This record gives sequence, C-alpha cells and structure tokens, in this order.
Amino acid sequence: MSPQTMGPLIGIAVALIIILLRNRRKRTLRPHLLWVMPLLVTAAIGFGLWANTQHPHFGPLAWIAFIAALALGCLAGWQRGKTITIEKEPDGSLKAQASPLGLILVVGLFAARAGLREVMEANAAAWHLDAVVVTDAFMLFAVGMIVTQRIELYIRARRILAGGSDSHVEIAA
Repeated sequence: MSPQTMGPLIGIAVALIIILLRNRRKRTLRPHLLWVMPLLVTAAIGFGLWANTQHPHFGPLAWIAFIAALALGCLAGWQRGKTITIEKEPDGSLKAQASPLGLILVVGLFAARAGLREVMEANAAAWHLDAVVVTDAFMLFAVGMIVTQRIELYIRARRILAGGSDSHVEIAA
C-alpha cells in the first residue's frame, strides 16, 4: 500500500478508537434538539445537490439510483437508531448510549463505499456510470440515514418520557 492510501486508513483507525472509547459512557439525550443535526445536514447536502443542477438532465436510471440510495439510507438509519440504548434517569432526564453494533454498521458502510468506489472507478466506462449520479446518490444515502436515525430516537425517547418502555431489542451478533 502506498503512503497516500495508508494515511486515511490510519486516521480512520484512530477515529474509531476514540469513538469507541467515547461511546462507553452514557450521554444526555435531549429529544427537543434532535431536529438540529438533520436540518443542518439536509441543508448542506441540499445545497450540494442544488449545485449539480447545471448537470444535464438525469435519466430514469439516475432517479432509480437516487430513490434506492435514499431508501437504503433510511433503512440503515433506522437500524442504527434501534441499536442505541435509551434509559430514563431517576431525575427524569434521558441517557443514551450507542451500541458497538451501530459503529460496526457505520464502519461496514464506509468500507462498502470505499470498495464500491474502487469497483466503480475501474468499471465506470463499461457500466456507463456518471460520477455526479454516484456522488449524489451517496449524499442522499447520508441524508436518509441521519434523518431516519434521529426520527427513530425521537419516537423512542417520547415513548419513554410518556411512561412507556423502550422497545429496544438487543440484536445478537
């Protein structure tokens, strides 16, 4: 492997260790603020997609790719949101703790994206792929994942605050 390839991999490995260590403790969950991150991400990615309007009109396959990427992102976000444990403290506040399974899901998605990028770069001409379509599809995937995860957390947090129990089921790995 070249140093140009190793640099990002080392950075990702260090970030994963920091995230794993950080996720060992519970953090306060504020359901009333769960809308902020999806709004910021959706706005940023929306501007990025809007910048691509100079691109020639997308064909039906591009729209199918966009819908599929958004749907897969929603599915990944829902699954990731389900892996987060939410508990009500005696003082009435909520504490959330991310599961290592959620981190494994995200790492798997990044690895799949990296592998897919290599395959697509090698076969883009033969498959008639448009780099703008692929980039936009990845951005829509991210929007779907972030928004759906926060919706899932909000629904579960509201249920717990109302006195119900969390329907969180630990998934055996």
